Amino acid sequence: MTWNLQTIPRVKTITKADFLKHYFKPQKPVVIEQFIEDWPAYTKWNLDYIKSVAGDKTVPLYDDRPVNYKDGFNEPHATMKMREYIDLLKKEPTKYRIFLWNILKEVPQLQKDFKFPDFGLKLMKGLPMLFFGGKDSYTFMHYDIDLANIFHFHFHGEKEITLFDQNQNNHLYKIPHALIAREDIDFSNPDFEKWPALKNAQGYKTKLYHGEILYMPEGYWHYMKYITPGFSMSLRAIARNPKNLGKAIYNITIMRNFDNVMRKIKGQKWIDWKNNQARIRTDKRIK
Repeated sequence: MTWNLQTIPRVKTITKADFLKHYFKPQKPVVIEQFIEDWPAYTKWNLDYIKSVAGDKTVPLYDDRPVNYKDGFNEPHATMKMREYIDLLKKEPTKYRIFLWNILKEVPQLQKDFKFPDFGLKLMKGLPMLFFGGKDSYTFMHYDIDLANIFHFHFHGEKEITLFDQNQNNHLYKIPHALIAREDIDFSNPDFEKWPALKNAQGYKTKLYHGEILYMPEGYWHYMKYITPGFSMSLRAIARNPKNLGKAIYNITIMRNFDNVMRKIKGQKWIDWKNNQARIRTDKRIK
């Protein structure tokens, strides 16, 4: 049994009009291979360069441990100086990742190395975020709390991506009151006997290389695995679809706060209940 995944379309470059017509309006992903060659970041940004300009910065690190009721929302599992982290990435495989690291806030000079491209969407200029990972590290299958349109610029190494749109929620063992799928599913090599609903999921896959851009439409689920140590930058634009914008507002104002309150009241029982419900609800749908 294999995944029902199609390869994400690729284009060498693209005009704003073609991007809006063929990818944004139908909400389909695309990889743009040659678009940022004129950015200083295209030639400068690698692990050694980031180490040289941000080595003294203390960075938040995350690994693949399951969610614990004691963990706050996006609370890091460890911290380290950036130079030590990059040395670790280059030395050996590590589960530690950095995500949502605001480069404008931490290292303003990096802003000079890139531009905000005009794809016809208003990008949030205060939120360019960097993401780092070691060989074989990965993110859990999830979607972003604001269901934004995301442009993911890859700068170093090789990365494997799996995507699903919101219409696939019923097949992905989604955790209730959360933005993730069951954390014990290996989305790089799923066990279809253990997780039979995955056989019905229809998604996308690709690999990203230096200088490529992945467009992820609003609310797309994404699983990212680092084939080699590397890093990427994401720029985002607010959800345009009223339904997705409504979900984003609900997630930020109600869902996140409700989940935090229930963790405090119920502790680990709340997390365990949500995990059980993900399986029960999904299996019930396929029956």
